[in-house]
Amino acid sequence: MDTNVKWVNDKKIERTINALEKNNMHGYLVSSKDELISKISELVEYDSLVACGGSQTLFQTGVIDYLRSGKYDFLDRYVDGLTPKDIKDIYRKSFCSDAYFTSTNAITENGELYNVDGNGNRVAAMLYGPDKVIVVCGANKIVKDVNDAIRRNESIAAPANAKRLDTKTPCKSTGYCMDCNSNDRICCEYTLIKRQRSKNRIHVIILNESFGY
Repeated sequence: MDTNVKWVNDKKIERTINALEKNNMHGYLVSSKDELISKISELVEYDSLVACGGSQTLFQTGVIDYLRSGKYDFLDRYVDGLTPKDIKDIYRKSFCSDAYFTSTNAITENGELYNVDGNGNRVAAMLYGPDKVIVVCGANKIVKDVNDAIRRNESIAAPANAKRLDTKTPCKSTGYCMDCNSNDRICCEYTLIKRQRSKNRIHVIILNESFGY
């Protein structure tokens, strides 16, 4: 990355972290995947019960591999051969986890987390249940405000995920949201986390790179 662009992004991340802290959420800037894993090990104790939401960022940053390392009791929703009932059980047990890992569809410079879900299990766990929520994201997820967060989901996150999941939705063909009524629609639950009552619950770890959708 060009050093000047990196500086601009660092300043944007700094503003976002300051806003998160004002909203009772912790924010961290890490410089590498190794530093990311080190920060997670500080935040989540050995042998904790952990779970995750659907996220390409967690795969791309190596978080999923780390959760599978044996250090934690991982409710792994990605294990081969799981039945729909198995997955449903994991979703429900996730609400009782010590730490829940996820990314975010967008994070505003005002320190707000904007997310859109299909089933709702991910946003539900972010809102309530797990003792800690660890949000991992790249600088590409940072936007100016909620309106930009909505536009980001409609123009990037939703169509990219629809393409990945091979859904029968218009955005898979057009590349942008059509606000469809398809049975395969993945944009069903919309949430905005503006603030936390518990200061030590949500932790947002940001890398100055591009990850996920």
